[in-house]
Amino acid sequence: MKFVYSRQNRSVGNNFYHIQFCTKYRHKMFTKFKYKNLAEACIRKSCKKHRIMIKALSVMPDHVHMISNLPTNLTLDKVIQLIKGYSSYLFFRNHPKVRLRYPKGHLWSRGKFRSSIGYANVPDSITYVLNQEETELASLTGNLRL
Repeated sequence: MKFVYSRQNRSVGNNFYHIQFCTKYRHKMFTKFKYKNLAEACIRKSCKKHRIMIKALSVMPDHVHMISNLPTNLTLDKVIQLIKGYSSYLFFRNHPKVRLRYPKGHLWSRGKFRSSIGYANVPDSITYVLNQEETELASLTGNLRL
């Protein structure tokens, strides 16, 4: 896999991160196909607006995994704040009934997971994120066996 360095004013480089964040109270908001697609579209639009490149994105019923290349002029905490804030705004605007579950307007929990990724680990991390549904399904069915 070949990567091209991103170029910005007075800086060149890549910042690959694995980012994960959960829905508020771990509600399984994205079990329905239309809500999952809406959440993915909102996150992608948020990232596009703030020039964050998504390499892999997986929306699970109660959390989101993403591998992204962040702009060098923004801090990681600011990037996560921008993604969560704008995607939440878009989600509520496109699906107002969610306000019944979240009356204060907070779709995402305050916590987050983030880990930097080196060039050697990017393909493995992308594979991990894209295979999250199969991994979670296998763990759930494995727990149900007696």
